[in-house]
Amino acid sequence: MSTSTITSVETGLPIRVTPVDEVSLEARASSLATRSIKTTSKRAALNLSIRCIDLTTLEGADTPEKVASLCQKAKRPDPANVDVPQVAAVCVYPEMVEHAVEATKGSGVKVASVAGAFPSGLSTLDARTADIADAVRRGADEIDIVLNRSAFLAGDEKRAFEEIVASKEACGEVHLKVILEVGELGSYDKIRQASMLAMAAGADFIKTSTGKISQASSLPRMLCMAEAVRDFTYHTNIPVGIKAAGGIRTAKQAWHYLVVIAETLGTDWLNPERFRIGASSLLNDVLLQLKHLDSGYYSGPDYVTVD
Repeated sequence: MSTSTITSVETGLPIRVTPVDEVSLEARASSLATRSIKTTSKRAALNLSIRCIDLTTLEGADTPEKVASLCQKAKRPDPANVDVPQVAAVCVYPEMVEHAVEATKGSGVKVASVAGAFPSGLSTLDARTADIADAVRRGADEIDIVLNRSAFLAGDEKRAFEEIVASKEACGEVHLKVILEVGELGSYDKIRQASMLAMAAGADFIKTSTGKISQASSLPRMLCMAEAVRDFTYHTNIPVGIKAAGGIRTAKQAWHYLVVIAETLGTDWLNPERFRIGASSLLNDVLLQLKHLDSGYYSGPDYVTVD
């Protein structure tokens, strides 16, 4: 990939999109994965991981009762320990938004909704923006859409860009997360290009994956995106959030992502306003790790609820 430019809709400034040094990127990601967290810092890291979780259920069998149960867990992850923080958000389909809004009322837990023909994004633009607007009317605080990879990979970056702009307009004041589906993009250069395109089009967050394909989030891919956020923020002074999703199931994996974010973007990104982890099973492992810090032994799976 040669160096190119893309213009930010918010500032009108041209942003350079430079090629990625694949060898250096993977070497740095591998090095960051070896970083350990001292015992004295583990509780803070575990609590931060919880605070940054988007607790997610995106199944065809979702029901209002299941969503209500998930929301209760989001508000009180450990009913026996009031010191455990609540998660950042619950993420559901548009049909379940009203139930999630009711179940989280007054808690501070946000309601995120996938929309815009998730997970493919291949319906008409009018249908996608109507889906987004519907989720917003139902009360969603955040909208997660997917990049039109069909257009992007076919070389029609203009169409992919303009569709994100239209999606952002449909969101109004609600935050927009754009899912790149990095496992389908094929190269780090494409990941960087897609990251810059989404941010320039107005995304409030860029996100790794839908969690619906096997090749989802990874440390090198997250590092590639984080470096794009760093460079975009430097040139525009617009801080964009970043979300890791897909295959993140253990506290150790979450720590690795926290290290990548801290080392690349700094501590200003170590909060739920700028960093999220999309997960369904991660929370249980983090709760078990906290229990181990308190008791000195590992509890069995019966200690946590299964949603």
